[in-house]
Amino acid sequence: MAEDTDTLRRLHIEVATMERWVAAGWIAPCAPEAPGYTEADLARACLIRDLREAMGVNEEGVGVALGLLDQIHGLRHALRRVAAAVHGLPEPARQEILVVLRELDEGPA
Repeated sequence: MAEDTDTLRRLHIEVATMERWVAAGWIAPCAPEAPGYTEADLARACLIRDLREAMGVNEEGVGVALGLLDQIHGLRHALRRVAAAVHGLPEPARQEILVVLRELDEGPA
């Protein structure tokens, strides 16, 4: 954990602050069998720090922003899965999907 403390110090994040963010559910550190913070945890902590300090976002606003970002990441993951599934379809089926998508883009006549 000393390595985490040094890393947090370099990122200008107090250990107590990080512990509050973990308690708030904003950061979910690694499992007990692999203690410490991942690169994603640290990037999220830097985002929270910037939202709070540089942008003046209050705690409720941070929670909303993080929730929206989590939704975006989830949607991107789902879209990649759909794209992979479509890519695995035979060419005629892929072409039919493209036609339907174009029709949806054009909207009602």
